[in-house]
Amino acid sequence: MTGLCVLKAGPLSLLQDGGRQGWQHLGVSPAGALDLHAAAWANRLLHNPWGTPLLEIALGDVELQAECDTWLAVCGADLPLSLDGRAQLSWSRFPVRAGACLQLGFARSGQRAYLAVADGFRAAPVLGSVSAQQREGLGGLDGQGSPLQVGDRLPCGGRRGFSHPASVPWPYRPDYRGMPLLRVITGGDAASFDEDQLQGFFARAWQLSPHSDRMGARLLGEPLQVPARQWSLGVGRGAIQVPPDGQPIILQADHQTMGGYPLLGWLHPLDQSRLAQCPAHQEVRFTPVSVSDAQAELREFYRFFGR
Repeated sequence: MTGLCVLKAGPLSLLQDGGRQGWQHLGVSPAGALDLHAAAWANRLLHNPWGTPLLEIALGDVELQAECDTWLAVCGADLPLSLDGRAQLSWSRFPVRAGACLQLGFARSGQRAYLAVADGFRAAPVLGSVSAQQREGLGGLDGQGSPLQVGDRLPCGGRRGFSHPASVPWPYRPDYRGMPLLRVITGGDAASFDEDQLQGFFARAWQLSPHSDRMGARLLGEPLQVPARQWSLGVGRGAIQVPPDGQPIILQADHQTMGGYPLLGWLHPLDQSRLAQCPAHQEVRFTPVSVSDAQAELREFYRFFGR
C-alpha cells in the first residue's frame, strides 16, 4: 500500500485517533488526540468520520513525500505550510499529487498541528485503537507506541476526491496567542480545600511547566495548601490533581487511570484542546463553570462533528 514517506519526522509526531476506549479499568490510558477541536476539524474537512486516524505533529519541522494522489487537511498550530515550495493555507484541505513534498515548519503559535488524509491513515489497531501511547508501548505504526521516524511510511488508501479546496470558517479557528481563560468544573475534593485556597486557585495566574507532557499539564505558581487524602480512586482526562507540593496537575490524554492526590475539579472537556496548544511557561487563568453548561456545550460539539 502506498502512502506518505517520512523525510523529516519532527520532535514528536504520533499517529492518533479517537482514543483507546474501554480499557481504563485494566490500567490502560485512552491516549488519542490532545486537541480534539483541531483534530475533529481536520477530519471533517475530508468528510472522514469522527476519530479517523490522523497525525499529531508537536512543534512542526516535518517533511513528507506523497506516493499517491490524495487530499490532505492540516489544522491546529499556526506553522508555515508548503507543498513543493508553494504556500498552503492551514485549517484547509488541498489536493496532493504523487511525488509532491509537503513541508511543515516550526509552529509560530500553538504547539500541535493535525494532518489528516482522505479516508484516514492505515495501521493495525491495538486494543481497538491505533493511537500511539509511548509510556505503555501501544499503537502507532509499529504497534509499540513509537513516534514517526525518518523512512517510515504512513499508509493511506484514500481515493475520495473533492471538486475544490475548502477551509474552516474563520470564527471557528482559535487564536492560540495570549493568556487563555480555562473553565473548571469544581468537585471531587474541592469541599475539603479551605475556601481561601479554592478562591486563590481561580484568582491567580499559573504558569505551564516545561515538564508538562501528554500525560499531564503541570502548573507552577504560589502553592496551594493541600487537604489530606487517605485513598486512591479512578481518574480521567481533565482531572485537576493537587500533589503535596501544592502545584496542580491537569491530566491529559495519556493519563494514568488511578490517583491518590486530592482532586480540585475537572477542566472543561472543550478547554482541554486550548490547554494542549499552550507552550511551556505560558500563563493561564481559570474560571468556574457549571456541570450543566459544560455538558450542553459538549453535546453540541459532538452533534456537530457526528460523534
